[in-house]
Amino acid sequence: MMAAWFGAGAAMVALPVWARGRFAAFGAQGPGDYLDAPGEMFDPRHHLSGEMGIDGVIYGPMGRVTSRFSGDFQGIWQGNEGVLKETYRYASGQVEDREWRLRLGNDMTLRAEAPDVPGGARGRISGPTVQMRYRLKLGEDAGGHVLRATDWMYLSPDGAVVNRSQFRKFGLKVAELVAVIRPKETT
Repeated sequence: MMAAWFGAGAAMVALPVWARGRFAAFGAQGPGDYLDAPGEMFDPRHHLSGEMGIDGVIYGPMGRVTSRFSGDFQGIWQGNEGVLKETYRYASGQVEDREWRLRLGNDMTLRAEAPDVPGGARGRISGPTVQMRYRLKLGEDAGGHVLRATDWMYLSPDGAVVNRSQFRKFGLKVAELVAVIRPKETT
C-alpha cells in the first residue's frame, strides 16, 4: 500500500514537471512557430559556410554552468551537400572534433550524420530557424551514454547563429548548451 501511495505521489510531482517542459518551455516550440518570422531565411549553405568561430557554455541539470568552450567551424558546401568540421576547446583543456555530413532537401529538411550520432539527425528549416533532433553517444570518458538531443539554431539579424540545445536521458533534461556561431573576419 505504501508503494502505491509513493508511486501516486511521484506521478503527481512528475506530471507537472513533464507538462511544463513539453508545453510551456523549450519543448513546446515547433518549426511552424517560425515559418512567418521576420528576417532572412536560414540557409545553411550560406550561414554555416566558410570559417566560423563558436563560443558557448553547457549547463548541468540543476542550471549551473558545468563547462565553457570556444571553437572553430569550417563549412564546405557543394550544391545541397555539405561538410561541417568542428573543433571545440573546453576550459578544462579537452579538445573535441566532430565532422557532420549534411544534406539539404528541396522541402527544407536537413539530414546530418556524424560518427557519434547513431542513426543520424533530422531537421527542418523554418524561417530564420533550424530544428534538429538526434541521439548523441557520449565518449567513454563521459560514461558512453546515449542522449536524445534537440538543437535549435536561430539566425540573428547580423548573421550570427544562436544555438540552443537540450540533452535528455529517460525524458529528463541532463544538460543544455547555449552558443553563438559567427563568421570569422577575413583580412
